[in-house]
Amino acid sequence: MSHLRIFSVAIALLLLAHFCESSPYKNQDSGSLNEHDEISQRMFDIVVHGILLWASMGFLIPLGILVMRVSSCRSDFQPSRHKKVFYVHAVLQVLSVLLVTVGAILSIRNFENAFNNTHQRLGLALYVAICMQLILGFKRPKRGARARSAWYLLHWLLGTITCLVGILNIYTGLQAYQKRSSTNTRFYTIIFTAQLSFMIILYLFQDKWDYILRQGMPPAIVGSSYQNNGAALPITSSEQVEDDRMRDSYNELVSMKSNALGTHFSRTNVLNKLFQLT
Repeated sequence: MSHLRIFSVAIALLLLAHFCESSPYKNQDSGSLNEHDEISQRMFDIVVHGILLWASMGFLIPLGILVMRVSSCRSDFQPSRHKKVFYVHAVLQVLSVLLVTVGAILSIRNFENAFNNTHQRLGLALYVAICMQLILGFKRPKRGARARSAWYLLHWLLGTITCLVGILNIYTGLQAYQKRSSTNTRFYTIIFTAQLSFMIILYLFQDKWDYILRQGMPPAIVGSSYQNNGAALPITSSEQVEDDRMRDSYNELVSMKSNALGTHFSRTNVLNKLFQLT
């Protein structure tokens, strides 16, 4: 993780150095851009800001959570595969932080940041929370360490809250864009809601997928074991005892019937022989 940490910090510094230069609006003469061009440029910056924040808060962060959900619900994964999934999760989160940083710098440079509305206040709080989450990810204790449980709880809680509030802030951003540009954002709201619904369904049914597949299998294929999160578990002792008891009862009943039929036929043969002798 050290190489990934150095790479992410270097990219963040390069982005800061590039975007924190003097604003293009300040370098140009006041009369070089007319009012129409300035409004068009401002709307374009708002759209870019929205796309960056959607890619980060609305896609990459939920995708990283979904990737870890897949790993935690599959106990048949090899340790090497768990490690690969973890690195995918880490890369997705680092990319999301970089995109948020670019979007925040774009907002600071070109927008009016009076922080007098919900969208801007949530955005500032989210940026602080994302940076804290990134630091927590790099400071992850090893398994078995005493601080591991507390770290996991804090990392999970902060990540969940950040993801939910980030999704909420995307909706507030769409509303703010609609008010400012008089553009109907209903289509984008529907598309984003559909994307979220699909990811939520995958998240909720990830640990139920094997169970759903087993419902269509005949008992002969399922056999004497069942799958739980991808791992085969034997039938419990109480179930085995009940099966043996039912099998013994059936065999005893069959034996009793066969003995009764044998006694009946033997008695019939003896009577027939007596009648023949007389």
